[in-house]
Amino acid sequence: MCHINQGWFRQQLQFLRRQFLQDGELPFSNVLSEEVVTQALHASGISWKDRIFSPLVTLWVFLGQVLSADHSCRVAVARLIAHLISRGQSPCSAETGAYCQARKRLPEKFFSDVARQTGRKLDADVDPQWLWKRRRVYVYDGSSVSMPDTPENQSEYPQPVAQKPGLGFPLARIAAVFSLACGAILDVGICRYAGKGQSELGMLRTLMNLFKPGDVFLADRLMCAWTEMVMLKQRGVDCVCRLTSHRKADFRHGKRLGQDDHIVQWPKPPKPRTLDKQTYDTLPEFLTIRECRVQVKKPGFRVETLIIATTLLDADEFSKDDLAQLYCARWNAELDLRSLKQTLQMDVLRCKTPDLIRKELWTHILVYNLIRTIMAQAASKHCIEPRSISFKGAMQTLEAFQPMIALRGEHNSEFRRSVYQHLLDAIVIHSVADRPDRFEPRRKKRRPKPYDRLMKPRHEAKREMLKGVRDN
Repeated sequence: MCHINQGWFRQQLQFLRRQFLQDGELPFSNVLSEEVVTQALHASGISWKDRIFSPLVTLWVFLGQVLSADHSCRVAVARLIAHLISRGQSPCSAETGAYCQARKRLPEKFFSDVARQTGRKLDADVDPQWLWKRRRVYVYDGSSVSMPDTPENQSEYPQPVAQKPGLGFPLARIAAVFSLACGAILDVGICRYAGKGQSELGMLRTLMNLFKPGDVFLADRLMCAWTEMVMLKQRGVDCVCRLTSHRKADFRHGKRLGQDDHIVQWPKPPKPRTLDKQTYDTLPEFLTIRECRVQVKKPGFRVETLIIATTLLDADEFSKDDLAQLYCARWNAELDLRSLKQTLQMDVLRCKTPDLIRKELWTHILVYNLIRTIMAQAASKHCIEPRSISFKGAMQTLEAFQPMIALRGEHNSEFRRSVYQHLLDAIVIHSVADRPDRFEPRRKKRRPKPYDRLMKPRHEAKREMLKGVRDN
């Protein structure tokens, strides 16, 4: 990074940090620090120029675009124009071309570095009382995202083979590592939806350097794989997963720890095709696993019996009830993905090229982590856990307060602190509802619009319309 006007850089950075409560004496107020942003700019080799859409202005506009209910570039640029006018500056053009070019100039690494470091800094600073038995638990889960049907997107993220050409949309598989304590995303893998090596297990191997000795890896039964569990154990990381359907637990064998609770040895399986022989030969011949059968009771549902496979072998320190409660907490990953895909509208990305698609994805993750940071600030102030606060309520409250922070918080630090406190108080009000007796049928009451489905490529349907041909 070169040719930086330090005064202008710090002014833009302070404004960006202020919009997400990253200044003052609040807890977690140094998650999006100057050091994090500066290192990301240096690592990406960005050449700074004093143009309207500088890297930080572009990032701020992009963050506002993701946070807003309307994700269009037109609204994003209009928001910047309103901000410039409010500060007595000349407005920029309402055309979106300059903004779109600025997003293209910024490398993907800049967005990914800032998003990752923000999540990791938040997780590193959490209150020890939010941890599980003084240990950090990370939940791993995957999903998919759709994107516009362009040749570039189709080339890198092809649509499922079951869909006919011209009728489907490019699809990418993603997998995220969530902090159970605060909900932050520490890292994300992205790949094609199908194909050799394109799986959540494959992405997990690329993310293993994230985990440290003493961490606990929590995942569903898909991650109950011998090779990955051994690799994590070699790093000092314990696993808690549901027993995969490919294995059967026989509690008559092994070292008995209690009723439906024992320790067994899983032998080394044949070499998987995704692993090279040299790495395979370094793996041990057996993996020591604890299997225990637990019951999960949910109001309105039948009691569900699960078998948990874990490398936490001490039954005195980690009882069956402890493991059952921890595995039930895995559902938070589903809720976090819902917050990311539905509340932040990341289920359908909007950019036309794979490079911009990944930048858009990382910007969503950065916004998500910054909202989680504000939730952690509110939880710390009111002595509650971040998981008890509604993500959607926090996002809506932050969006409502941002114009006030931008307009009147520029030079009045006392007013800004007052606004921060009112914002945190308002966020805490929107707690996750405790409705233990609620259960609902998975049915929709509102009927969809009676439009026919597009059963042929759009250009063919338009050609037939010009010819006067009507679909039957």
